[in-house]
Amino acid sequence: MLENKNEIIKCLNEGGVIAYVTDTVWGLGCLPDNEQAVKKIYEIKKREAQKPLILMSNEIYNLLDYVKPIPKIGQKLIKEFFPGALTIVTDKSEKTPDYITSNLSTVGIRVPDNIVFQEICSIIPGHVLATTSANLSHQPSAKTYEQALENMNGLADIIIPDYGYLAKGLESTVCGVMNNELRIFRQGAIIINQ
Repeated sequence: MLENKNEIIKCLNEGGVIAYVTDTVWGLGCLPDNEQAVKKIYEIKKREAQKPLILMSNEIYNLLDYVKPIPKIGQKLIKEFFPGALTIVTDKSEKTPDYITSNLSTVGIRVPDNIVFQEICSIIPGHVLATTSANLSHQPSAKTYEQALENMNGLADIIIPDYGYLAKGLESTVCGVMNNELRIFRQGAIIINQ
């Protein structure tokens, strides 16, 4: 489906930033081990330094090296809702750089249920993107390709078409699972009762 696979891989390897569709809203991402590319995302969005990025992939297995063993309550949520509109915040491992998590000891992980996003992850080095929504800080998230173009034209290095696999337009639910306790940080597309 993706027409410009080599261009996407080259862009990310050279520290570029890409915009893409997910199952919720449009995302903006780069390779997690490239500090300059992460800085570029903060500059593009005019994002506050204390707001961390999250890590997303096409498979949970690709994300496990970035976190400490996930508590049982988190594993249960992953089985039930991944892939889907749920971001789980848990203790990060040594592999997750501080510049992604704003020096916090936790990181959010997610596996979106969108075939275009999953194909992007399947072809890129490491299969993981450090990511956030494709909009300027404090502006509404991009819900369509047109909005992503409007928000990110001239800012993101590549804006990948959605090939008809549209974002649903509602942000992911964000919940923390530290010390096997569940905390809802943001109710989004998936309703979770504490």
